Amino acid sequence: MKFLFSSDLHGSQARYNKLFHEVEIQNPDAVLLGGDLLPHYRMADYEEFINQVIFNGILSCNRKNGNKTAFFVILGNDDPRSAEEMLIDGHQKEILFYINQKKINYRGCNIYGYSFVPPTPFLMKDWEKYDVSRFADPGCVHPTEGFRTVEPDYDTEYSTIADDIQKMILNDNLSNALFLFHSPPYQTSLDRAALDGKFVDYVPLDIHVGSIAIKRFIEEKSPLITLHGHIHESTSLTGKWMEKLGDTYMFNGATHTPELALIAIDTENPDLAKRILI
Repeated sequence: MKFLFSSDLHGSQARYNKLFHEVEIQNPDAVLLGGDLLPHYRMADYEEFINQVIFNGILSCNRKNGNKTAFFVILGNDDPRSAEEMLIDGHQKEILFYINQKKINYRGCNIYGYSFVPPTPFLMKDWEKYDVSRFADPGCVHPTEGFRTVEPDYDTEYSTIADDIQKMILNDNLSNALFLFHSPPYQTSLDRAALDGKFVDYVPLDIHVGSIAIKRFIEEKSPLITLHGHIHESTSLTGKWMEKLGDTYMFNGATHTPELALIAIDTENPDLAKRILI
């Protein structure tokens, strides 16, 4: 399967225009979008954006390309969970596949999605959970605090990313699996934040801000490919947008620049993946 991957478009119509243009040119089997897709919900009408930009863009691409390309999406920590209902409706209408905490078999690959990230300093907590324990790094706001656009359907104090992943994969064979995460794995070249020399209450901040649970999962289960976003500046700080952990190829689809970061991946040869900024 040949697919395009990007993340953290943050409601930029220019980025979406570039994405859909590339889809029309490359005509991939699939496009995977890894969260933080919408404009800030307090500054723009995200419902109109989903309808006019995302849904219409997908439908237009597939009219031109003969409905070949399937779109798989999750939301990210900057996206309000109140937008989820529209994406579920889009899934039901077969415009796209909304796959948070779900598995879809497509062209011989099982594709999984997961939106939640470990605690951040930001106040909206729709897509934040404790990682492996009830701990938040210095300067971060606990998932039990802050605010939400939708009441959670889980225990915010005890639910963890680690538990969610285990429930999602069960005993599945993951040798040909793709995972669309918003968070990157901890202490890799994909989760490097620009926190050098910064302190909170005299405590130095960890420059790695990814998920311990996701890293442990990759180390233990060795899925074929994992896709990540969330930390925009990581690639510019480390010089790496791809890393291999054991047998797993991991990719960062975000960028801190105004351009669109787009990665073309073939599941038969993930080591030959190419990244462009447009």
